[in-house]
Amino acid sequence: MRGPSGSPDLFGTPILGVSEVSGLICDLLDDMRLHQIWVRGEVTNYKDHASGHRYFSLSEQNGRSSALINCVMWRTYASGLEFTPKNGMDVLAWGTVEVYEPHGRYQLIVREMLPAGRGERHLMVERWKRELDAEGLFSPERRRPLPAFPHQVGVVTSPTGAALKDILSVISRRYPAAEVVLSPTAVQGEGAHTEITEAIQRVDGLVDVIIVGRGGGSFEDLFPFNHPDVVRAVARCRTPVISAVGHEVDTALCDFAADLRAPTPSAAAERAVPDRREVLRDLAGYEERMGALLSHRIDAAGREVEDLRARMHPRRLTRRIHERMQRLAEHEELLRRAALSRVQRERSALAEVRASLAGKNPLAILKRGYCIAESGGRIVKSAGDLSPGEHVVLRMKDGRCRAVVEDITHDKDV
Repeated sequence: MRGPSGSPDLFGTPILGVSEVSGLICDLLDDMRLHQIWVRGEVTNYKDHASGHRYFSLSEQNGRSSALINCVMWRTYASGLEFTPKNGMDVLAWGTVEVYEPHGRYQLIVREMLPAGRGERHLMVERWKRELDAEGLFSPERRRPLPAFPHQVGVVTSPTGAALKDILSVISRRYPAAEVVLSPTAVQGEGAHTEITEAIQRVDGLVDVIIVGRGGGSFEDLFPFNHPDVVRAVARCRTPVISAVGHEVDTALCDFAADLRAPTPSAAAERAVPDRREVLRDLAGYEERMGALLSHRIDAAGREVEDLRARMHPRRLTRRIHERMQRLAEHEELLRRAALSRVQRERSALAEVRASLAGKNPLAILKRGYCIAESGGRIVKSAGDLSPGEHVVLRMKDGRCRAVVEDITHDKDV
């Protein structure tokens, strides 16, 4: 007999090839729970290969028992490490568990690695980011435009930091008309997020735009600007907010809640106020265009006045008046003729109607010597409607008389 894979059985059990066993292990480890996971452990057997790849293991001691997993970090990912791993170092590694079939062993393919303490903060920031995004604080629809010409610019930063000096320098150079209102705060260290939150709340509503930021620093230095309290304070501001935390490569969660993110505090100041030189150039251009437009309109008005003056010359005016009077007389004659013609047509039509009505008048025949016989209040139309001895009324053109029917002769009897 042969097994399910075509191999012979031994005592009823299929005989599998080594590659088949490795394939089955691959299938079993192809579990989403082992994909893109964070693993914490102690670095052991660390080797920095000449090719740039990093080979090591992560171990964990739990009482008398211990566990170990082999790891590899390819050169592409290892080039982005911000620290040098060493044996005995507690780290967080992010990657996917895969099987290396030629050796029949599984290993963690590491894409990112952080010292455990720092790594935990990274994970905390990622969790905060998901929670704040779910609250809708990062929605692009929330972002508002910045004022074009702010009178007051609020700055939330350290009073002794380089960021404030950069902001003051840029604003004084670009737009000295703007007043800078400092809301001082610590920008790093324990409890800095509380001070930053309070500083934002103090200045909100008192200025036209707010710059929240600080100069560059490490992840730990910038950490307070990731705190949910700071992010929510930025999102709740009635005043438009520019976030300028760190340098261009740095990103803090308050950047996502702000109306605008600037790569540096100096860039934030440039976005907060206009450049007076550009404003003056624009004003000069507007002035030139307005002058040209006004000159054009004055010239056009002058030509119109000259034309009106020529039209209003006495001789020309008299001639035009005579032309209008002649045209008026012609129109008057046309209207008179049209009115007479219309009256004649209406009289002819009225005469025709009168003649038609007269011809249809039943009393008109009485003038020719005829009379109308009535009996019982109705007109007698036939001899058959009468009987001897019946009283009738004879109506003539100038009166009536009463008569008694003595005899009736029908036409057929004549």
